[in-house]
Amino acid sequence: MEKLFKKLQPHSGKILAVIVITFFSYLGYNLYHAPVSGFEEKFVYLLKEYGYIILFAWGMLEGEAGLVMAGLLSHTGDMNLYLAIFIAGLGGFAGDQVYFYIGRFNKSHVHKKFKGQRRKFAFAHLLLKKYGWPIIFIQRYMYGMRTIIPISIGLTRYSAKMFAFINLISAWCWAAITIVPVWYFGEEILVVLEWAKEHWYLAIPIAAIFGGSIIYMFNKATKKVERKVVNEN
Repeated sequence: MEKLFKKLQPHSGKILAVIVITFFSYLGYNLYHAPVSGFEEKFVYLLKEYGYIILFAWGMLEGEAGLVMAGLLSHTGDMNLYLAIFIAGLGGFAGDQVYFYIGRFNKSHVHKKFKGQRRKFAFAHLLLKKYGWPIIFIQRYMYGMRTIIPISIGLTRYSAKMFAFINLISAWCWAAITIVPVWYFGEEILVVLEWAKEHWYLAIPIAAIFGGSIIYMFNKATKKVERKVVNEN
């Protein structure tokens, strides 16, 4: 794995761009040619037909919205619950592995690209030094640090094999913690979504307030941990 990344490193940006463009072009083509009418019906068809592919890509981006959709599709029987967790976890694992190897084999680019994020990188190094491997396990729940921590660990001499093992277990736990509750309470969530569809003028501000509150709480908790770790060091 490491030898492969070393060979591909000089062309990593171009390769990633080609993969992303190809993937979204593929989805766009199938969305346009979906054998149903209406954008909403086409989107639902796309999720049912290519759900696992989309879920893997969404998992790489560590987007909980994709996992919520997987939970709902598992509830309706359009996805297998265990397979959805497995694939979403693999996506999350693959995404963090990419970030890790960016830090491991492209240090000069990282220092240049993330010049304005030095404080976060310093914080990530302090977290790894103070807490060790558990920080790899919980970094997915730290707002604003999801990308920084895997890259910063890659910059150190931390074992690539150990990171991969912990990262894989963490990714599957993250997928299960998100998907299973949505699957279990799927009927209630579908009722709420139907209400939101009919009363969008009320649902939009409520969703904005709710989502903003969650982001604020996670951001506040992360900053609190940062102050504590910095003061102790």
